[in-house]
Amino acid sequence: MAATDPAPVILILGDEELLADRAVGEVIAAARATDPGTEVYDLIGGKVEPGELTRLSSPSLFGDRSVVAIRSAQDLSKEVVTEIVSYAAHPADDTVLLLVHPGGVKGKALVDGVKKAGAHVVAVTKLTKPAERLAFVKAELKRAGRSIGADAAAALLDAVGNDLRELAAACSQLAFDTPGKAIDEAAVARYHRGRAEVSGFTVADSAVEGRLGDALEQLRWALATGTAPVLLVSALAGGLRSLAKVGGAPRNLRGGQLASHLGMPPWKIDRVQRQLNGWGPDGIARALQAAATADEQVKGGGADPAYALEHMIQTVVASRTGR
Repeated sequence: MAATDPAPVILILGDEELLADRAVGEVIAAARATDPGTEVYDLIGGKVEPGELTRLSSPSLFGDRSVVAIRSAQDLSKEVVTEIVSYAAHPADDTVLLLVHPGGVKGKALVDGVKKAGAHVVAVTKLTKPAERLAFVKAELKRAGRSIGADAAAALLDAVGNDLRELAAACSQLAFDTPGKAIDEAAVARYHRGRAEVSGFTVADSAVEGRLGDALEQLRWALATGTAPVLLVSALAGGLRSLAKVGGAPRNLRGGQLASHLGMPPWKIDRVQRQLNGWGPDGIARALQAAATADEQVKGGGADPAYALEHMIQTVVASRTGR
């Protein structure tokens, strides 16, 4: 929220805890920007008693402003909900009432009532789409005065997962520890490749892009840190299948039509299209066969899983056109 003078009644609605906490902080900061002496009352819904809002919002002898923040507003009693809805229609001049509600059926009367009374609503629903989480990563780093490319942002999502708190922490770490303005895939790999899922995708990306030395180094790191060989084969096989899907898609499809046809998010299609450079159908077929052979060997068909994995990577890199 960019406004320096917040609305008198604000409903923060949604189930993304990080965004809800930030919205609360931004409202308090906005109130204190207007009046540094603003008093803040931080309450929990289930513990708010009837009459408490009236007491806290009553005019001060000294004219001080206040913020009354009620978290877990879905747990408010019926009596308090009635009081709040009535208050929202005629709020006090020097008080900001801040209600934090996760959405859903519980406490819906409160939500409907304050909305009807004209409360300002801030939506903080979970980011369920890959494009939304990519935008979040970019925005986080922009807040820190940094930038990140689409490939590096996608690699960070692969590494950290979908939890916004973990993503925010990872962005903060990268912004603090990485030199220069732009953060690239190499920086993401340095901080996260020790995790199993990151190691697999990092190895796969290096192999399909023809970077043999990097792929072998990352493979050895992954094995040394306990990544199961079968996960490494699975990651590479998945990358190769993506190449085959995107490479074999109808040429007349673009954007959303292509994403719908392939069942893949647009950012991933863009990445795979760049990785397709140097690949042909025959090469992809040879690489997939190498992955299938390695899969059999690491599941008991061979005596040395590490050798099977290295041979697979060498074959994949050699299968690129002109290699």
